[in-house]
Amino acid sequence: MLASTRPKPLFSLVAVLLVAVAILLAMGRPPVCTCGTIELWGEVGPKQSQMLADWYSPSHIIHGFLFYALLRWLWPKAPNEQRFVLALLIEAAWEIAENTPLVIDRYREATMALGYSGDSIINSASDIIMMAIGFLVARRLPVWASVTIVLVLELVPLIAIRDNLALNIIMLLMPSDAILNWQAG
Repeated sequence: MLASTRPKPLFSLVAVLLVAVAILLAMGRPPVCTCGTIELWGEVGPKQSQMLADWYSPSHIIHGFLFYALLRWLWPKAPNEQRFVLALLIEAAWEIAENTPLVIDRYREATMALGYSGDSIINSASDIIMMAIGFLVARRLPVWASVTIVLVLELVPLIAIRDNLALNIIMLLMPSDAILNWQAG
């Protein structure tokens, strides 16, 4: 029996992570929080987007669900492995773009992330892994379960920190003083 020539999900994930980490290092991003600690959870504030996970980690899981649905619709005949690789590449490209001065400044100007300085590399790598988890979970679940999970992952941070993926997109593309004032409490 011949070995399969389709890429394996774990191999694809590791390969994309290595390339993304190399690019982020070349961009001068800090590998870990400049505070010198590595923690599982970064609270809202200076450690936000510096630790392994934070309140925005669920948005990356949602990316995985959305990429799975969108790529399944746009590229129906492709094997799941190829769609997974494309989703990884899109997420890695976003993590790199998100850490450019242009996007960091946009976050500071348009969202409630006033002191945002970009992600640590460990957080960016975690975000890519979160997307991969979302994609692989969405692949196994019925649509109703995927929709339920996405709604929960949007509602929890909305309630806890008055922010989520939907508000983040709105505020980046079409900032609203009303939303910003509501988020500020």
